[in-house]
Amino acid sequence: MAEALISVLLEQLASVVFEHTRQAVTLVLNAKEDVHSFSSNLKAIQAVLEDAEKKQVTEARVRDWLQNLKDVSYEMDDVLDEWNTEILKQQVEEGENAFVTKKKVRFPTPANCFCFGQVNKAIHHHNIARSIKKLNEKLTVIAAEKEKYDFHLSTIRGTDEQLIQRQKTSSLVDISTIFGREEEKEFLLSKLLRESNQDGGRFLVIPIVGMGGMGKTTLTQLAYNNEKVTAHFQKKVWVCISDPFDEIKIAKAIIESLDKNETQRSSNELETLLSCIKTHVEKKKFLLVLDDVWTEDKTKWESLKLSVILQSCEEGSTILVTTRKEGVAEMMRATSSMIHLDKLSYGDCLALFNSIAFFDREEDKANGFGAIGEEIVKKCKGLPLVAKTLGSLVWHKKTREEWQQVLNSKIWEIEEVEEQVFRPLLLSYYDLAPAVKRCLLYCATFPKDYELRKHKLIDLWMSQDYLNSKGKKEKRRIGQNYFESLSMRSFFQDFDKDCKGNIIACKMHDIVHDFVRFLAQKECIIIEAVQGNNKKMEPSGNKVCHLTLTSLPEGPLSFPISFDNCKSMRTLTLLGSSITNISPSSIMQMKCLRTLNLSGNSLHEVPKEIGELTHLRYMDLSDNRNLKELPDAVCDLYNLQTLVLVGCQYLQKLPKAMGKLINLKHLYVTGCYGLRYLPKGIGSLKSLQVLDCFYVCEGDDDEALKLGYLGIMDQLQVSLRIERLGGKDDASEIEKAQLGNKEHLSELAVRFEMQSLEQRKGDDEIVKALQPHQNLESLWIGFCQIGTTESLYWIKSLHNLRRVYLCNWQFCQLLPPFGKLPLLEILDIFRMGKVKKVGVEFLGIEEEEEEQVSGILFPKLKRLSFWDMANWEEWTFLSEITIMPRLSELHIRSCPKLKALPDFLYKIPALSTLKIVACPILGGEYEKGMGKEWHNISHIPNLTIQSE
Repeated sequence: MAEALISVLLEQLASVVFEHTRQAVTLVLNAKEDVHSFSSNLKAIQAVLEDAEKKQVTEARVRDWLQNLKDVSYEMDDVLDEWNTEILKQQVEEGENAFVTKKKVRFPTPANCFCFGQVNKAIHHHNIARSIKKLNEKLTVIAAEKEKYDFHLSTIRGTDEQLIQRQKTSSLVDISTIFGREEEKEFLLSKLLRESNQDGGRFLVIPIVGMGGMGKTTLTQLAYNNEKVTAHFQKKVWVCISDPFDEIKIAKAIIESLDKNETQRSSNELETLLSCIKTHVEKKKFLLVLDDVWTEDKTKWESLKLSVILQSCEEGSTILVTTRKEGVAEMMRATSSMIHLDKLSYGDCLALFNSIAFFDREEDKANGFGAIGEEIVKKCKGLPLVAKTLGSLVWHKKTREEWQQVLNSKIWEIEEVEEQVFRPLLLSYYDLAPAVKRCLLYCATFPKDYELRKHKLIDLWMSQDYLNSKGKKEKRRIGQNYFESLSMRSFFQDFDKDCKGNIIACKMHDIVHDFVRFLAQKECIIIEAVQGNNKKMEPSGNKVCHLTLTSLPEGPLSFPISFDNCKSMRTLTLLGSSITNISPSSIMQMKCLRTLNLSGNSLHEVPKEIGELTHLRYMDLSDNRNLKELPDAVCDLYNLQTLVLVGCQYLQKLPKAMGKLINLKHLYVTGCYGLRYLPKGIGSLKSLQVLDCFYVCEGDDDEALKLGYLGIMDQLQVSLRIERLGGKDDASEIEKAQLGNKEHLSELAVRFEMQSLEQRKGDDEIVKALQPHQNLESLWIGFCQIGTTESLYWIKSLHNLRRVYLCNWQFCQLLPPFGKLPLLEILDIFRMGKVKKVGVEFLGIEEEEEEQVSGILFPKLKRLSFWDMANWEEWTFLSEITIMPRLSELHIRSCPKLKALPDFLYKIPALSTLKIVACPILGGEYEKGMGKEWHNISHIPNLTIQSE
């Protein structure tokens, strides 16, 4: 981690030396010489950092030396950032509002920025220079100490760009294929499918025990999803148990899995929750999986009273537990049924390795690589995670020499790491560029089983200045490349993807999490708070860089006065907490903070002292539903890049001076329905790239941002939602917004004011003006009151459109023409109450054209849904045109007058799911075995026909 920190710091110092010291710092305390000396010491240290990073894994004294180095480097970074912030402040005060696009400490050259006739500015620069001098003295001592550790010199690693330009096709390689475990699988299935417990009890507890990465969860998933097991048990529940063992959370998770609508899970009384579980599973054959149990505390296990609950279940019910500790099986008194996972056979491990290492390069196996791979697999010692990680690692190696280097790596000889299964992860870790290492280690701020949202993780990396680049590459793209690098090396897993197959969220394997926490143990601390004991929140030892607090109770957050270890803190995250406010004194203790995450709490207010956090880049206040306003002091956060207010539904206004936030790149306000408008200062934020929701002002207000301002916000990217359209001036404002020029906008959602009994005038003109850029991929329009689809003529030009959602068009009598859109994959139509017939207009052709049309209509459509179409009677096309050949899912719900499906649907080979719900006429026609049209759909694999 120190490698990347020092690389960035050297760039900043070089900028100071070559551009700015001659104007300011050199005037006091010979600061130019101190900066030169500091840089020289850093370069000397940089030459041995690669060896130091390896030795710190096993040598505590080297870890301490590196920590001292990082402490001084962070302090220098703070000093330079303080200088930069002063420049930003001057720009705002002078009314320039210029967007600083240069490096972090690259100061503007005009002399009026350095008016040293002003005493306060002279004092400020004097203090900066004094700080640089003191830090240089500290670093000189650290540089001299490096001689004590016999470090080996190393060559400087290539640029980050060299890493991220490698072929990345393996990031989505399927490594889930399972090799071996046949014997264990058959044994487990025989246990689960038994008719009675041989021990005489009504239920059985089966622990699967093995070291991390051995495949316990995979084996359990195989059994859990087995068809015979699914048929055998009436109720199945899977719960992932994280450390610490929390009976309330476990009970709630079981209830939610049994019944997502169950209100009892909101209770915090264990007895109530357990009673609810018992009600759901009583007299049923029940399978409960508890994945990754750590606690050996018998009292916690007994307090969950699962044995009592399962006594009320049908005989043969089972608890299946995965754990790394045999002590857990002993605590559960289940050693007689224990399945101990041992290593894979060499043949199975080799097959697993080869399936990844030689994916799409089978010819290399016979060309010398196969023999080296066989030797590498011998060092995997039968651990599946090792085989997967090394297979992913060498897939990127294109020469035999590189494979041989992996085989001969001395990292394998680190005994302590071998014991903790860090050996393969260290190899992959050291193969990362320094900046990517920092991004990985930052994940130690999250607890186990935490879902990492990709866009949020990238914003967090950005807030810590981990995404800097020597070129002009956009930081979000750099972050995406780093995320992909980590994903394809198996540091991330359990991917959640969107309809296009893009990863939107992931998790870290427990082994990887342990590994990352081990490497970052001096900097990243996670503490579970104990009610009434603030001392519990105070970490001991060295200075904490990133602090995560969990389970804080309702009430104020106030740190102890002695919270000295956190005064240099750069991240504070609260998870699973309910604080109502944060004390001003606590804010003042965190002046070096870059990232503040107070999401999901019960904040009533944000103290004005928040403006003192001048280094702050990222602030997340989302889902604080009691928050009504932000203090004006927020606008003093000149470095703020990301402000997240999603779900603050009672937030009434944003500060007027938002235009001062000249570095703001991302503003998230979706779900802030209490906002009357956005302040017009936002329109001057030239660096703003993400504005996820625009609230049209109801009525006239001079302080409100008009829609037309979007026209000059050229940097907007990704997605935009516009709320409350329908006003008399909205059409002209939309025209000024120039949505057709927003080529980086991929998602557009538009919500008109709620419908009324009479059709609203002006919606047609607004729809005409909405025409987006042809790069748009997703379109959502709700509560529109147009009578015809003529104003939506531009829909045919959106050749990149993949998803469309239309909702509550109560006056429209025809569906828009979607048939000729070449990439449309998902189409959802809800509540178009006046539509009576779906015909050729839906295909995008005129009725007289029908016989002459050639080609394929709806060529890529995969999912089609119609909901709540109260007057829809007929769906028919008169010709033999090829329509929807790739349709795999059709959902029709609450269409009470629809009589029949069109004939072309019966001939679509891809159609695998058909759901007809609450359509009494249609349901009768297609009723299983009885309806006269049943024979036309009986071949579809997944059928749901429900008349009510």
